[in-house]
Amino acid sequence: MEIFITKDYEDLSAKAFEVMGRVVISNPYAVLGLATGTTPLGLYSKMIEDYKAHGTSYAHIRAANLDEYKGLPKDHPQSYAYFMRENLFRHLDIEEGNTNIENGTAQDEQAECARYNKLLAEMPRDIQLLGLGSNGHIAFNEPYTPFGSETHVVDLTENTIKDNARLFSDISEVPKKAFTMGIKQIMQAKQILILASGKNKAEAVYNMAHGKVTEEVPASVLQLHPNCILIADKEAASKL
Repeated sequence: MEIFITKDYEDLSAKAFEVMGRVVISNPYAVLGLATGTTPLGLYSKMIEDYKAHGTSYAHIRAANLDEYKGLPKDHPQSYAYFMRENLFRHLDIEEGNTNIENGTAQDEQAECARYNKLLAEMPRDIQLLGLGSNGHIAFNEPYTPFGSETHVVDLTENTIKDNARLFSDISEVPKKAFTMGIKQIMQAKQILILASGKNKAEAVYNMAHGKVTEEVPASVLQLHPNCILIADKEAASKL
């Protein structure tokens, strides 16, 4: 695992764009694995700025997102499909048909997971972007998720629900379940870029980078990936 420590979130986002930008510019047909949450917002802003300033094209880029809340339609303001449209996709020239995410309103969970598994098998990711949960989760793969997992529906832990409550008007509105890409599929990406910001992530960063590789800390599996880059700001890296 290659580790970069930045002085603050702005520098973290700039460094993340260096990595993501190299992939997009070197391969106009790249497949991007993308993530939601507050941490990637700075990176997405820089991707948009670059597109507007330099015309870097996403016309042939394809994207697959990690996860989606179960029960939220794609036009719900707190759905991850909506998040991606508003914070990235609608500002680029990416084709809507080239963006992919699980269907949060799918009635048949098993069929939806099978659909997404098939899609991911046909779309090997050139780079997979990840955030890091304070309990060490990646995507919605909570502690003790098997490393061999594929797309599945997860019951969100109380810790994760609290982490995500800041994005809702009340914690009671946070969905209790989500569809998520599995750890096996995350590890299949050619390159992984994981971002961590803030002191509340310091313990998880240490356990991920230097702790025992264990399903108790899902992100620790990234130590086994041949091309993983961690970018953490000074606060998140304070225990390294």
